[in-house]
Amino acid sequence: MPNITLPDGSVRSFDAPVTPADVAADIGPGLAKAALLAVVDGEEWDLTRAVDTDVNMALITAKDDAALALLRHDCAHVMAEAVLELYPETQVTIGPAIENGFYYDFHREKAFSEDDLALIEKRMHEIVDRDEAITRDVWTRDEAVAFYEKNNEPFKVELVAAIPAEETVTFYKQGNFIDLCRGPHLPSTGKLGHAFKLMKVAGAYWRGDSDRPMLQRIYGTAWRTEKELNAYLHMLEEAEKRDHRKLGKQLDMFHLQEEAAGSVFWHQKGWFIYREIESYVRRRLEQAGYGEVKTPQLVDRTLWEESGHWDKFRENMFTAQSEDERTLALKPMNCPCHVQIFRQGIKSYRDLPLRMAEFGSCHRNEPSGALHGIMRVRAFTQDDAHIFCTEDQITEESVQFCALLQSIYADFGFTDVRVKFSDRPEVRAGDDATWDKAESALTDACSAAKLETTLNPGEGAFYGPKLEFVLRDAIGRDWQCGTLQVDFVLPERLDAEYVGEDGNRHRPVMLHRAILGSMERWIGILIEQYSGRMPNWLAPVQIVVASITDSANDYAEQVARTAEAMGLRVERDFRNEKISYKVREHSVMKVPFILAVGGREAEAGTVALRRLGSNDQTVLDMKEALAMLRDESVAPDLKAG
Repeated sequence: MPNITLPDGSVRSFDAPVTPADVAADIGPGLAKAALLAVVDGEEWDLTRAVDTDVNMALITAKDDAALALLRHDCAHVMAEAVLELYPETQVTIGPAIENGFYYDFHREKAFSEDDLALIEKRMHEIVDRDEAITRDVWTRDEAVAFYEKNNEPFKVELVAAIPAEETVTFYKQGNFIDLCRGPHLPSTGKLGHAFKLMKVAGAYWRGDSDRPMLQRIYGTAWRTEKELNAYLHMLEEAEKRDHRKLGKQLDMFHLQEEAAGSVFWHQKGWFIYREIESYVRRRLEQAGYGEVKTPQLVDRTLWEESGHWDKFRENMFTAQSEDERTLALKPMNCPCHVQIFRQGIKSYRDLPLRMAEFGSCHRNEPSGALHGIMRVRAFTQDDAHIFCTEDQITEESVQFCALLQSIYADFGFTDVRVKFSDRPEVRAGDDATWDKAESALTDACSAAKLETTLNPGEGAFYGPKLEFVLRDAIGRDWQCGTLQVDFVLPERLDAEYVGEDGNRHRPVMLHRAILGSMERWIGILIEQYSGRMPNWLAPVQIVVASITDSANDYAEQVARTAEAMGLRVERDFRNEKISYKVREHSVMKVPFILAVGGREAEAGTVALRRLGSNDQTVLDMKEALAMLRDESVAPDLKAG
């Protein structure tokens, strides 16, 4: 006679074992129709799976975010069923839900084509329309192995064999398709709906091992409604238009080539943007009391061993041998080197907090397949800083940092920022008491800073918990950029200490923090955020002065020199071309302002101003126009008032 406690605290009693579907029907017909999933004592549960003890139960509908992962997992199963119906010689392996969609890995001698994907998607819609019941069965491991051996499915045999003997082996069946799966799943395929689309096919090694067979991975996306699906597909179209790799080439900002894979060749215009951002950040840090340092690129492996980075990151570190047979590593991060600066000389509690910043050049040996334009590279620069402080100063320093970060993001046009709290990972340095203290300190800092956070379990750094600042861009994508980490471990490992007010030696706390993260990645994000049309203060060329006729060239030169004297970045276009051609060309290059001058403008001392994105032009006094454009092009931190 189970008693079911609902989220509102109410209790419903039943005389016999009951399914979540029964509970939903008991509450009302609307919920019975809308329910997709249950959470029973914290565990996701099929609607048709019986409960025979007292439990806490929540019913999940399509309105709940938890429904998305369920829909996507079901979509993977429907896709696998469709593939086997169309291509019965195929072997299925694994098919999880992922961010924005799902995939399934298949073993098949013949490669899937784009035409195949269209046929598979069509069959998937038919399977949804069949509304096949999805049922759960529990088997013994031996039964499961025998089943897959009989069907000559070695990949599934391997998966079953890896399941511990004491664990339950569950299968889900829909139509003629049966698959090893922990679940849960929808009650029937009809509940899935039609808001899905197959996206692409790619290669993937079995179990991620390059020595194992190559499989074919079909990716798809699935959503709750057609509206959500269309919004996502529109976002992908926008992302394609904004691709920083295409725009970087079109706007002559940078290029990449195989001879320096993972490193950026900055062109003049791109390097200007880089330097302007660096100068802006440097000014903000100086105002916030940071001192800038510079540390070596090559550091002996012994320091990385002492810090713990050698064990954690060795595979991603570039190394070199010196003449005296020492192993040196290109630094993948800056923190151990900053501790070395802190350790020079005796530090007092009066020196704390000590804020140490560096635009640190780092190198990480990322897999070639993971490289992506300037977003994911091997050589990059971090706007890195470390704050050495006492335990009592953690909250105040964290609050100040969070305010600085949010202000800087706003100056770049990002105001929608989310914060994730990443707690202790499974593999970590330091004992539980140290982690308890660090997590408690960071939690207190979040409260003081009035930050709303979501838990990101197990994703902290190996030396301490961290906050991850995730900004949302113009087309709804999330980018994790800034971080704040509380570290009691590294100062202990590297013997950093200060003399306290009591005259005794104490370990400082180390706050690791970054705002932009990687400079390269940040510029890539900005290019895509603004579709290459950078804010005026970051535009490599702010004004093009274009002559309408050759007779106006002298006056056009006067306008250009006046603008340059006012601190504006100017390009001249005195070619013997039609002004309409010039306007089109410089608009493609995303120049914010075009000043067209001809005979009438030269005689009147005016300019015809055309703004990027507008077909209108305004005739203004030359000096008045330049003063206005100068004011519009000042970096945010340098604006008066």
